[in-house]
Amino acid sequence: MSSDNNETRHVQIAVADPTPLGLFGLSVVTFVASMQKLGVVSDVSWVIPWALVCGSFAQLLAAYFDFCHKNIFGASIFGAFGFFWSGVAMSWMIKAGTFGAGLAAGVDPKALGFAFLHLNWVQGVYAFLCGLVLGALFGTIAAAEANTFLFVDMLLIDVLLLCLGLDTLGIGGHWAHDVAAYSELAISLLSMYGAGAVFLNNFFGRVFWPLGKPLGIFKKV
Repeated sequence: MSSDNNETRHVQIAVADPTPLGLFGLSVVTFVASMQKLGVVSDVSWVIPWALVCGSFAQLLAAYFDFCHKNIFGASIFGAFGFFWSGVAMSWMIKAGTFGAGLAAGVDPKALGFAFLHLNWVQGVYAFLCGLVLGALFGTIAAAEANTFLFVDMLLIDVLLLCLGLDTLGIGGHWAHDVAAYSELAISLLSMYGAGAVFLNNFFGRVFWPLGKPLGIFKKV
């Protein structure tokens, strides 16, 4: 076959927007986890299944399809939090003795605290720009140029991770635990709204539930 007849074909598999699935998973796991922090649920044993299925698997699945969409924001955020919830669930399981008494006896909560603080850095360490705290780096800055809903949701996640890290490290007293609990509950309710909005907006092909406009701070719109 001559080179003139050679053709390069690009095949792309069409997949639906996975954002509602990822936000639904985030909403469910943060709601259940916040109930444990608020004392409504006495132990994390029944939180673990939701952390693994909704917090981890659902968000990792959403991340995979966002990679297929070449959506670097959704893929990175859902992927990071999907693996994060896997780590949290396994930490709880180790502490509970699921993997043996030896591992349970060697548990040091500070390791989990540093993980919270590190993810808070990756997703958003607050930055002073032009003398004002405009937002957080990486995820939160990108969210500011997506829509208002994502920006507020990411800010709440930053607060949650910061307070979880401080609480786990024994810094800040009981207030850090309370702020973490209520910010996690707010994340759950807001994420459920976002999941419904993205689903309905895609289903009807128009803005059915608003998500807010990009803030236009870093990228002019």
